Amino acid sequence: MSVRAGAADTRIERDTFGEIAVPSWAYYGAQTARSLINFNIGRDADRMPVIRGLAYVKKAAATVNGQHGLDPAVQSAICSAADEVISGQLDRHFPLVVWQTGSGTQTNMNMNEVLSNRAIELLGGQIGSKTPVHPNDHVNMGQSSNDVFPTAMHVSVAMEAAGRLLPSLKRLRDALAAKADEFQGVVKLGRTHLQDATPLTVGQEFGAFVHQLDCDLRRIDASLVDVHQLAIGGTAVGTGLNSWPGFGEDVAAALARLTGLPFRSAPNKFEALASHDALVELSGSLNTTACSLTKLANDFRLLGSGPRCGLGELTLPENEPGSSIMPGKVNPTQCEALSMVACQVMGNHVAVTIGGSQGHLQLNVYKPLIVRNVLHSMTLLADASVSFADRCVSGTQVNADRVAELMSQSLMLVTALNPHIGYDKAAAIAKHAHANGLSLRQAALDLGLLSGDDFDRWVRPENMLGPA
Repeated sequence: MSVRAGAADTRIERDTFGEIAVPSWAYYGAQTARSLINFNIGRDADRMPVIRGLAYVKKAAATVNGQHGLDPAVQSAICSAADEVISGQLDRHFPLVVWQTGSGTQTNMNMNEVLSNRAIELLGGQIGSKTPVHPNDHVNMGQSSNDVFPTAMHVSVAMEAAGRLLPSLKRLRDALAAKADEFQGVVKLGRTHLQDATPLTVGQEFGAFVHQLDCDLRRIDASLVDVHQLAIGGTAVGTGLNSWPGFGEDVAAALARLTGLPFRSAPNKFEALASHDALVELSGSLNTTACSLTKLANDFRLLGSGPRCGLGELTLPENEPGSSIMPGKVNPTQCEALSMVACQVMGNHVAVTIGGSQGHLQLNVYKPLIVRNVLHSMTLLADASVSFADRCVSGTQVNADRVAELMSQSLMLVTALNPHIGYDKAAAIAKHAHANGLSLRQAALDLGLLSGDDFDRWVRPENMLGPA
């Protein structure tokens, strides 16, 4: 039934609360329309991010249900509609936001209504009639929002990790590894506490960044092991009521086939509904990665500071003008963007931690918050890693003259004398040199603690790069 409502055509749909007007063009139905009224919060900025993953879950469930009594034509139409959602063709029909029920029920029903109405249309029926495809009885067959939504959370996160996050972090890691090889022979001044320290190579310095990212990738991979466990089959409270033995295992196997990811049924459905420790752990790994990237960004901008009055050991790519008042100024903008992303990821992890702690009895009801922040962190880390790799790391060069200049002035080269004259005498040389503006060599000769030949033989930066 269609009516005129102002300038917009609407149809009347019904749920257990009664009738409600729905835009005629929309595949969604009554429960989605009520959610739009009840949760007008962050409408444009905070759309629910699990739609594609949820469509995969519905397709897998329909495939399994087709083996357990669901009419083949209905099953095929639901799967075809789900494919359209997965491809992005029906994005406009999913207007709901994160800030809704903490179980994600409105979004589950949004999906049920869209798939039902689109399947009805494909079968030649009337949209809104719930015949021959009912959103609850057919699309949601054997399911509850309480097991479907956490399953969609895990599927969405796992797909984002495999398809975007891990390849992006590896791209940054490989860009840094290439620079570590390129700069391996450049000996430079080390610094601890932001003060002069003993030498190392630029390659060794970059190698530390590489190993940090290797560890981050390993941590994320390890965290994904539990994310691949799915709640489907638990239905309302974890018992599996209104499904049948093996339903969760079969849907998990179907999802593994559809996505190519190693999904499996969670061994304890009660835990899978009531907590989200797996996503809290993954968020912790993302938080650790953000710490690594903050270190990386800060070191790049410190080493690239200048161009004339800073450390100036690295020459960073010049990508855009840096000031609206200072002509010629160029800033380390990629470092700033990466470190801001890291700050946001750390903040997201706080929200995930709090949300994950709020499982009450049989159901955690902070699910949309948790998955929104985990996916947001993954997207930001992925994009920022590619940007930093391509727009900063790949074009970074060593300023060899500046590196040599600073190395020649370092007082901490005196450390090489410890095995020969002892710590106290070496310290006296360094202090005398610093107090009187002398080189270490001249200070040693002034104090009569060793000959010039011995100094030249023992204080060689290239011989101070490892155990002797």
